[in-house]
Amino acid sequence: MPATPTANSRRTPGSGEGSEPPPPRLANLPARAKLERLLRVAKGHKKALVLTHDNPDPDSIAAAVALTQLLKERAGVEEARVGYGGIIGRAENIAFVKVLRLPVVPIAQLDLDEYDLLALVDTQPPTGNHAIPPRLRGEVDIVIDHHPLRDESLESPFADVGGDFGSTSTMLVEYMRAAGLEPSTEVATALFYGLKADTRDLGRETTQTDIDTYLWLFPRMDKHLLGQIEHPELPARYFQLYHTAYERAKVYGDTAIVTDLEEVYSPDMVAEVAERLMFLDGMKWSLAYATYRNQLFLSLRVKDRRMNAGRLIREICEDYGGSSGGHGSMAGARIPLSGRATQRKAVKRELVRRFLEAFGVADERPIGLLSAPSP
Repeated sequence: MPATPTANSRRTPGSGEGSEPPPPRLANLPARAKLERLLRVAKGHKKALVLTHDNPDPDSIAAAVALTQLLKERAGVEEARVGYGGIIGRAENIAFVKVLRLPVVPIAQLDLDEYDLLALVDTQPPTGNHAIPPRLRGEVDIVIDHHPLRDESLESPFADVGGDFGSTSTMLVEYMRAAGLEPSTEVATALFYGLKADTRDLGRETTQTDIDTYLWLFPRMDKHLLGQIEHPELPARYFQLYHTAYERAKVYGDTAIVTDLEEVYSPDMVAEVAERLMFLDGMKWSLAYATYRNQLFLSLRVKDRRMNAGRLIREICEDYGGSSGGHGSMAGARIPLSGRATQRKAVKRELVRRFLEAFGVADERPIGLLSAPSP
């Protein structure tokens, strides 16, 4: 019997073209050219592992599942799995995986050394927002992500990063269409929801390609399944968390709103709250933060087109370790916390101070959201 492929057998002669240097700007090539390059890199491998970012959202999960289908049906990969770090905690995301029966597995249940092809979607090796151990970060063969390019990602044999897309799901649909590959109803629904959620119904950072993809997926997805995902039953702790969010939210003039969610049951709720706070009339910035398992999660939303949320959150949080990133209007960070409670509170206060200075409201007297006057 042939030997089981291991992490150390990646990029060896006869196992695809993983040893070739990547094109300098793969993201600018037509979909057909990118597909051909992807298949050349993947062919000859037997077992592929596609990883999402930690605590994955629907866009990350959908893109990962679609990539496994592409690798199996067009690159001849015998087995392809989707793994993730962290948890899937939001009610909509739990329903997303359950209703569509998406084959995703926690990274703790996988042996990474069993796979000879490693891919990342909706994140990049340098960000740290993924479950790849340090010993394998230089072994990532495929990177597909709609977020701004991190230069280190170009060290991977295939890195389609930094293109003009509103979601990574859009990118995978481009590959599938170039390959003449029809997604199943479940995968089409997953990609549709991933695109819909990341662009907020095509209302945020949307390109013409996203719109074309939306229209291509619409007749292929199941509207009944989509309804089950978008309107799930919610646990009592969901409403309790929002009670905390609104009670602790502070409004700074007519520009920014900030809330401390304290300890949360799921880190992806931080992003949901930050998104929701942006609906407050007149707000240009919203910041939500919370602790989860000795880590501080922050989520930032911006309406001011002159500001870049991803760049700002990296500049503010880079001194604290962890990971951070995003793009124009939305970004997030994860920072390790240690020490006593007083030290942790000091870290939060300093971070909030830095954000308020960046928002230009450091001198504003905050008003509690629940007592703020209505216009």
